[in-house]
Amino acid sequence: MTAPTTPPGKNPEVRQHRHLRLPARSADLTASVTVFLIALPLSLGIALATGAPLQAGLVAAAVGGIVVGLLGGAPLQVSGPAAGLTVITADLINQYGWRTTCALVVAAGVVQLALGFLRVARSALAVSPAIVHGMLSGIGITIALAQLHIVLGGRPESSATANALALPGQLADPDLAAVSVGLLTVGVLLLWPQLSRGRLPRLRKAPAALVAVVVAAGVAVLTGLELPRVDLPSWRSHALPEAPDGPVLGLIAAVLTVTLVAGVESLLSAVAVDKLAAARPGASEIPVPRADLDRELRGQGAGNIVSGLLGGLPVTGVAVRSTANVAAGAVSRASTVMHGVWMILAAGLLIGALELIPLAVLAALVMAVGIQMVNIRHVRNVVRHREAPVYAATVAGVVLFGVLEGVGIGILVAVAVALHRLAHTRIGVEQSEDDAYRVRVHGQLTFLAVPRLSRALAQVPEGAHVLVELHGWFIDHAAHETLQHWSSTHTRLGGTVSLSGNEDLRELVRS
Repeated sequence: MTAPTTPPGKNPEVRQHRHLRLPARSADLTASVTVFLIALPLSLGIALATGAPLQAGLVAAAVGGIVVGLLGGAPLQVSGPAAGLTVITADLINQYGWRTTCALVVAAGVVQLALGFLRVARSALAVSPAIVHGMLSGIGITIALAQLHIVLGGRPESSATANALALPGQLADPDLAAVSVGLLTVGVLLLWPQLSRGRLPRLRKAPAALVAVVVAAGVAVLTGLELPRVDLPSWRSHALPEAPDGPVLGLIAAVLTVTLVAGVESLLSAVAVDKLAAARPGASEIPVPRADLDRELRGQGAGNIVSGLLGGLPVTGVAVRSTANVAAGAVSRASTVMHGVWMILAAGLLIGALELIPLAVLAALVMAVGIQMVNIRHVRNVVRHREAPVYAATVAGVVLFGVLEGVGIGILVAVAVALHRLAHTRIGVEQSEDDAYRVRVHGQLTFLAVPRLSRALAQVPEGAHVLVELHGWFIDHAAHETLQHWSSTHTRLGGTVSLSGNEDLRELVRS
């Protein structure tokens, strides 16, 4: 006797699955609107900070949402123009012009795509966190210095050093109208979380960045302040890429810089988003797949190719928008894709509203983002792990010389710190009341420590009982032979040798 078949659409498992999908779709829709409201003013502000056409920010945000959202390997990560690429893009525009910069973005996308197929994404995470955080902090300081000039009513200089030197003169003669709307923007940005949590609970989901821009722009319009405003030219005159023209080595360095910074920032953000998604309440009910980093790198490459071809800024995974996406309850890549669709609609339907925004408001918004890139929690972690010299050198290098140079300086200092730790192993000898001896080794035993190890062991008299404490995780061949040879000789002459500390090192010395 055969079991009765269940009519299509009546299967309880199917009904349950659909029941779960409805709230998921609703959550993705809500999250997409939240992310769009955050991304819209930031995309314009980042375009302003780079010196690119303002539409380039909207193009990059739409491409980051749709292309990377569909092809990337981190479902909840939101990609688009990022503050971390602002300084690099601004330098490229100053050196090569906007249309050539678009071509370089395409080339960087091709390199990212190739690296994704070569499956090297995990290797990119091997960069010291002190270097990454130092790079982002240096970029944040550079951004803040440049945008502060616009908030004061002036124009930024070509470098962070020039901006710092010109700041006293700019402070002596500020544009009070620009300063007032800039301060209002920053004030609302900082106070909105507290206000919406207490007195305005219904507006709690409104993004602080959007509220700050709307309030400051509204005040500027209502009071009739004469300020430079957003100017979005016709899409018919939108600039597209042209073939690069310049020194080959310089062009290669530019492409690799964009590839490095955009790739590492995206991958680090993807890992952070995984942790946020796993930690939020109810994560086990509708699980989100963990990020496929190689696929994410390929998606970022495809996004940069399309963005560059359409005259957009370089794109990367953006931590601020991704965090907002997770917090808003997104459960699939649909939220990221829909946010990109809303960006396209805004670029066509909200031109009049966007052109009411004063440039000083966008500059203040990006300046605040730049300051927030100097993350105090990251600084504390770096100091706790004794990586402060690497962090400080990277920050100084980025601010004074540029991103690529700063990262190079950070890598050199990181290598020097590692060699210093290998070379400065602490070795001490103590004698107890019962004439036993204790040899303490703190650190790694390499050939560089062999002279000090030999001197310490020579202080132990023949026939004594010795306890050798190995507090480290590595011993090379030269140190191993020195310690083993001394141990066998000391034992043959009537002494005893005991080992304590790291179990692997003890087994290695005994072998």
